[in-house]
Amino acid sequence: MDLPKPLSEKLNQFCEWMRVMSYSEATIESREYSLKCFLQWCGERGIMSIQEVTKPVLERYRRYLYYKKKSDNTPLHARTQLHHLVAVRSFFKWLSKSNYILYNPAADLELPKEGIRLPKHVLTIEEAEQVLNQPDLTTAVGIRDRAILELFYSSGIRRKELARLKLHDVDFERGTLMVRQGKNKKDRLIPVGERALRWLDKYIWEIRPELSVDPDDGFMFLSTLGSPLGLRYLAARVRKYVKEADIGKNGSCHLFRHTMATLMLEGGADIRYVQEMLGHAKLDTTQIYTQVAIGRLKEIHSRTHPGALLKAPVKPS
Repeated sequence: MDLPKPLSEKLNQFCEWMRVMSYSEATIESREYSLKCFLQWCGERGIMSIQEVTKPVLERYRRYLYYKKKSDNTPLHARTQLHHLVAVRSFFKWLSKSNYILYNPAADLELPKEGIRLPKHVLTIEEAEQVLNQPDLTTAVGIRDRAILELFYSSGIRRKELARLKLHDVDFERGTLMVRQGKNKKDRLIPVGERALRWLDKYIWEIRPELSVDPDDGFMFLSTLGSPLGLRYLAARVRKYVKEADIGKNGSCHLFRHTMATLMLEGGADIRYVQEMLGHAKLDTTQIYTQVAIGRLKEIHSRTHPGALLKAPVKPS
């Protein structure tokens, strides 16, 4: 993107400040992209310096995002608009605190409400088993992928967290997994099921030595070239197995995260334990799954609602 030089310089300084303040690289990249979009929009309208950005200008940009169309001619999702505007608001807050501007024009900028989005698909127990059985266990890659699927299903960890796992993060004796520097740079210790541990053990002792190359950095899951698995590759592998299972649902790594949380809640788990497993900072985020875990609610409905107990009317002959 071609950006006005004064605006580009401030953006670079802001990104450097975020690194100094230990923001994650994912956050920095996301905000940098959103701010490049905003600063390019400013340049196209003749706004060449930060001092020219006023509250009315930001309101215009907010309306622009609301009416903006994607390549498929559909509007931007509220979550996408929110990401762009949060980056802009953070940028101007930093500019104000750093005394580059006299006042913060984004201080009162209203953000779109994201709303609650339920997971599009959640697997049943039978569907999950069908996906788990897809890898070809006669190959090294198949056994590795089975261990990956089992770990996703058992622990509900994020894709990035699984890609970063190292050998010493699994305690087979205690049946636990240490997730280091997860979202918001928080560590957490979570349990892993016996079946997932057995597949991990098989992979580590039988398959991983074939894949590893010197110097070995100790990452748990390796490619056929001996390097840690990339996030896109990991997503593609899981998506492939979900598609091959032919269950009429689609998804990738996060599908198992949704499934684990939903099945635990339906099995009677306390929501705070599920929150700890998922690594959610706020309980509100975990409560989304209580709306998906409808199995127990249907049981209560069948037992207590008079209409649910009535038999279907007999059709006239």
